[in-house]
Amino acid sequence: MSDTFKLLTILADGRFHSGATLGAALGLSRSAVWKQINALKESGIDCYSVTGKGYRLASPVELLCSEQINVAMDDQSLELLSELEIHQNIPSTNRHLMARVDTINNGHACLAEQQSAGRGRRGRAWLSPFGRNVYLSLYWQYQLSPAELSGLALAVGVGVVRTLQAVGIEDAKLKWPNDVLWQGRKMAGILLEMSGEATGPYHVVAGVGLNVDMGPQPGQVIDQPWTDIASAAGYHVSRNRVVGLLLTSLLKTLHQYERHGFDAFLDAWRQLDAFRGAEVSLLMPTQTITGYVRGVDRAGALLLETDAGLRSFYSGEVSLRLKEAERCC
Repeated sequence: MSDTFKLLTILADGRFHSGATLGAALGLSRSAVWKQINALKESGIDCYSVTGKGYRLASPVELLCSEQINVAMDDQSLELLSELEIHQNIPSTNRHLMARVDTINNGHACLAEQQSAGRGRRGRAWLSPFGRNVYLSLYWQYQLSPAELSGLALAVGVGVVRTLQAVGIEDAKLKWPNDVLWQGRKMAGILLEMSGEATGPYHVVAGVGLNVDMGPQPGQVIDQPWTDIASAAGYHVSRNRVVGLLLTSLLKTLHQYERHGFDAFLDAWRQLDAFRGAEVSLLMPTQTITGYVRGVDRAGALLLETDAGLRSFYSGEVSLRLKEAERCC
């Protein structure tokens, strides 16, 4: 553990700690403590000092803890979890696991306090402030074809909503193909990445970015309506508990998909469809198609009622939007 992270574990309670106290705890001089404080600031962590009181964070931070995460998981999910990595800062949890698919086992999970190059769909950046949200990737290997895996991202979305229901948020919805919404605002995003040969097996990394307690300052740079668990629930929810519940749900989801495919999640997804019956625009690389959402089919494709009849679309390089006059997300 680096001196910077050791310092953070002390300051995480949000209270003042004098330079002398911190130096004694870390075995550092006061000037070295000051340098570590600056290192925290450079990583985006809001901390400050007051003469005569010492240093403190702008607000307490609940650091990820494997023991607390395990407490929130049930016996079945603990059996499905093969390994849990927790990193202070890495470029991307998805990228980290994708680079290791030949050496890890089903149920290998990776968490980070912060990502320096977090990604969403279509190459977009995923904002990852330190210690505020959940950045989780989970590995699974399938003896299924790409066509059979086409509904997996939607199944993962159902798993995320079930996690939110477990913490008391009942009205979360799903936006095809990979967004979780609450009252029309984005709370979570899903990124699935795959590799493998045509004959299998297929390596899948399911990445989930879930806003827990974003805070107003980091969220200022987000270019769409967003929300977090703290806002939706109206009270503080333990980030470690959220991770434990999310792992419980996603491990079961990936395991169940292996046996039953998207059929096991189709009815649930349809009930959670945020745009069901709405008039939408489907933005594609070379054209925009408008129509009315008629749900998804058994392969997870979007069903759109257009002037040319009922058509199906797979995710790929497409983006779904409500018609401009009705646009809410």
